[in-house]
Amino acid sequence: MDTTAPTPRVLVIGLDPYRVPGPWDPKPVADGIEVGRARFVEHGVAAVFCLFGLDGSDDVEAVVTTALCAQPWECVVIGGGVRNQPELFELVVNLVRRHAPDAAIAFNATPSETFDAAARWVEVPG
Repeated sequence: MDTTAPTPRVLVIGLDPYRVPGPWDPKPVADGIEVGRARFVEHGVAAVFCLFGLDGSDDVEAVVTTALCAQPWECVVIGGGVRNQPELFELVVNLVRRHAPDAAIAFNATPSETFDAAARWVEVPG
């Protein structure tokens, strides 16, 4: 009999730092996202990152809706870049409510702490 817990399914919704306009260096944020992604792998937790741009190249509602409808999610983490823009944050929260109503919603403090946000709401193997 297999007694291993199922792997949690986590969706991370955030901004693609390379597609956010402005005079800023996206590399530190991109590096933080990769640290966060690596921590999911390290802990054996399945996560999908849905990163979109604010440079006009994405239909944000369509991109997020597609990700939310791809499968059932146990937890959806909404990144700080999204939360810093009230109208965008409102849109994303309402999309999560509509398309993943059973998922816990979590918020990270920094991109590298994304795993910690999800781990508050899903069982981590081991």
